[in-house]
Amino acid sequence: MSVKRFFLFLVALLAPVHSLWAQRQVSDTVISSFLFQASYGLQFPGKDLSAQFGVNSSLGAVLSYKTNKNWLWSAQAGFIFGDKVKGRESLLANISTPAGEIIDGNGTYTSLSLFERGYHIQAKISKLFAVAGPNPNSGIYISAGLGYLAHRIRIETQFGSAPQIMGDYAKGYDRLRGGFAHSAEAGYMFMSNSRVLNFSVGFEFIQAFTKSLRDYQFDLMRGDPNSYTDHYYGIRLNWMIPAYQRAPQKYYYY
Repeated sequence: MSVKRFFLFLVALLAPVHSLWAQRQVSDTVISSFLFQASYGLQFPGKDLSAQFGVNSSLGAVLSYKTNKNWLWSAQAGFIFGDKVKGRESLLANISTPAGEIIDGNGTYTSLSLFERGYHIQAKISKLFAVAGPNPNSGIYISAGLGYLAHRIRIETQFGSAPQIMGDYAKGYDRLRGGFAHSAEAGYMFMSNSRVLNFSVGFEFIQAFTKSLRDYQFDLMRGDPNSYTDHYYGIRLNWMIPAYQRAPQKYYYY
């Protein structure tokens, strides 16, 4: 047998062994990888926040690095939005008629819609416990985060125009608040062996210590010196795209 034929025979013999080893790297080994995530949360208000808003949603992005010890270091940014705003009558009392109507710049009635808007940025650390999963990269996780959260009221006219709440005047009605926030989350993370299906779902709690970021509120006819404790409780779903290189499934012979 020539040297060339012996080499080809040896490659063919070892190829299945290499294939099994490559699969173990994904399915049987704790891998390190960057994770790019799209995040959605359904949140319920608590404490002082419940006096101002109802149920809201949060949509954002997360960049994580997962170590080969199943620790995750993450940076997360989320946009908060909702259409459940409380205290409308008291907020707009100074620019409403006795019947509660708003008169626009043309002297006719207009309709206003109020929305919740905000954002939350944070750094998080998570620990994954490899139980009940197809590989050691899946399982139950717990996480904690520190960051900044702000929220406000957005007022939109449905028809006509209302100069009372436009431009800089809008800042006197938006009740913008912000401050330091911390979070805790627990749930389940799934990473498939094929990289096709990768997600996490968990219960999230956020506590923010906020204060007014406006010097003057028109509904109060003064500034708001109070401090607030705002709670968010909810379910968060993350869809993940891992960046590790998948082991090749084809073999080339030379």
